Amino acid sequence: MHPRDQTIFALSSGRAPSAIAVVRVSGPQASLVLTTLAGKPAAPRQASRRLLRDGAGPPIDDAVVLWFPGPGSATGEDVAEFHVHGGRAVLAALLAAISSIPNTRAAEPGEFTRRAFENGKLDLTEAEGLDDLIHADTDRQRRQALRQLQGLLGNRARDWRERIIEASALIEAGIDFSDEGDVPAELMAPAVKAIGALQAEIAEVLAAQGQAERLRDGLVVAIAGEPNVGKSTLINQLARREVAIVSPHAGTTRDVIEVQLDLDGYPVTVIDTAGIRETDDPVEQEGVRRARARAEDADLVLWLVEGEQPVAPDAMRSLRKSGDGNPAGGPVWIVRNKIDLGGASDAGPHGEFGISACRGDGIPELVEALVKFASDFFGMTEGALVTRVRQRDLLRRASDSLRRSLELVEEGEELAAEELRAAAYALGRLLGRVDVEDVLGAIFQKFCIGK
Repeated sequence: MHPRDQTIFALSSGRAPSAIAVVRVSGPQASLVLTTLAGKPAAPRQASRRLLRDGAGPPIDDAVVLWFPGPGSATGEDVAEFHVHGGRAVLAALLAAISSIPNTRAAEPGEFTRRAFENGKLDLTEAEGLDDLIHADTDRQRRQALRQLQGLLGNRARDWRERIIEASALIEAGIDFSDEGDVPAELMAPAVKAIGALQAEIAEVLAAQGQAERLRDGLVVAIAGEPNVGKSTLINQLARREVAIVSPHAGTTRDVIEVQLDLDGYPVTVIDTAGIRETDDPVEQEGVRRARARAEDADLVLWLVEGEQPVAPDAMRSLRKSGDGNPAGGPVWIVRNKIDLGGASDAGPHGEFGISACRGDGIPELVEALVKFASDFFGMTEGALVTRVRQRDLLRRASDSLRRSLELVEEGEELAAEELRAAAYALGRLLGRVDVEDVLGAIFQKFCIGK
């Protein structure tokens, strides 16, 4: 039996132990699993209390069961759900009982969602939105993922693809069926107009700031500077817990330490790096090398100095140079620490920040500036259609094909039609739905060819 024809099951709720655990079963044997364990069929979409048994053996648990006959289910297949007490022994007995039924097996990661996709319950952009929603750490990530799950991009892409197919049908009807009486003689002008409007719409989406993709991964902020200037104390302040060892001895931090923050809904990864200095210690040398590498890749560097000490320009500039010597990365903010010891104000010149990482002075102002930077960095993501590089690449291919189709109209209708097929194919890949019969179906429905 093909794996896709087998019935799959898995724990669909959190890890045991828990108050309630949900075990989901999907596939042609779901009804048999339900009647075998619960004793009799359940009414569709109605919760029923049942005593679960494995054949003539002792009871497994007093549970609530649900029955969703396909195709009206999350996966499009027959689905049964068992809501049981979330103890490890209960789950072990239930999963063992289900696995003993022929042609059932444990689901692979993501297999329920994949079956939902294969059965047309959601397209690829919606599946990606579901994945992003599961892994969302901040409210802004959640809202963006939910919009994709609800079809923000998928609905637009389907509309674009249908319009491309309609334009392609006009052109190909003019090529292949121009001698038919019920096919208009002049079809190219409306097709060109439709293609131009489509290309402009997709190009406008692509021209929008592409930081919505970055919202999934978050902003990266590196804390850098010479040894013993308070970098580890600062990251502890930002995290509001002790994530790094604080010591008066220089060179304590040897490796890169990361902490995930939620700043007003923006996901921010703050990195504590080793103090940057010349050293003969091979372990510290490796830490300095890693610090430079991470700072080069960071979106923002907080360069920490002590009080009114001068900024080491050569060391700071080296962080923002790529391997070929060209500028790399984002801006560098000067943060003057230990203002509680005197000698530095809490508002330095040229956008500098004055803080006391030990006492917390100036930290709220620094955090407020970080939130403002994140807001500007991510831009207006509320209505962003594109949230992944894959989506942007396929939309760019579709836009390029539409543009080439307009350029090739004068050279030959066949060439223009081929570019339209490429554009429709790119959008089909975006959605995960590619049907080569779409153009022919549109022609026959519109023009009643061969009746």
